Amino acid sequence: MPICYPEKERYTTSDLREIMRLLRSPEGCPWDREQTHRSIRTDFLEETHEAIEAIDQDDQAALCEELGDVLLQVIFHAQIAEEDGTFSYDDVVDGICKKLIMRHPHVFGDVQASSAEQVLKTWDAVKRKAKGNASQSKLLSGVPRSLPALMRAAKVQNRAKRIGFDFAASDDALGALERETAELREALASDDPAHTEEELGDVLFSAVNVSRFLKCDAELTLHAATDKFIRRFQAMESLAAARGIVPEQASMQELDALWDEVKHQE
Repeated sequence: MPICYPEKERYTTSDLREIMRLLRSPEGCPWDREQTHRSIRTDFLEETHEAIEAIDQDDQAALCEELGDVLLQVIFHAQIAEEDGTFSYDDVVDGICKKLIMRHPHVFGDVQASSAEQVLKTWDAVKRKAKGNASQSKLLSGVPRSLPALMRAAKVQNRAKRIGFDFAASDDALGALERETAELREALASDDPAHTEEELGDVLFSAVNVSRFLKCDAELTLHAATDKFIRRFQAMESLAAARGIVPEQASMQELDALWDEVKHQE
């Protein structure tokens, strides 16, 4: 028999928790019952990216919907954990509330912090104390490896910056990028694939450093560059079609000429 749930003009988080509990119950949904933390791990990631996409597109209606999907993932994981006897949704809420109060002593305590930079230093100090005065290297390794690579690199660099391990200016960061590019050329000449890959990684890491000094988000900047490439490629195809050129049959020189023309038009 179907489970009856009351119709309401407006549902709350409590309703969402109860609906998830029912979905996971023996009378609920077979698919929902089978899920584990690991089986829905990718779903959590995808829903988060969809919320970010709504932010990037400044689509408030989509953001509202996607935040609901993200919240569902939180409730889903909390329900699984509660059934396993490890923690509950209330434990999740309790933990984050305590963390926010503890890490904002400039708001809920007597610590002074009048700028965003001071806030970050206070946050870092409180965080280190909470983790037993963990070394800075442990704080660096604590940046999740599951993050997008460019984002992870920027976070690691920012944490290193907090202890003064950073370039003095953007010119220094650019110089490092040039040196790493030269080392990549040397690696290519050595015909050593493993060494070449390592040096390419150093180039990418240095490029993130430059973007950080320019106050650009490396992840968003690369997305923008990729979007530009797609836009120009589409324009190149249209130009080729207008001139009776089949891109798959054209030479690289012909395609380069079309590409340069598209760039000039922009």
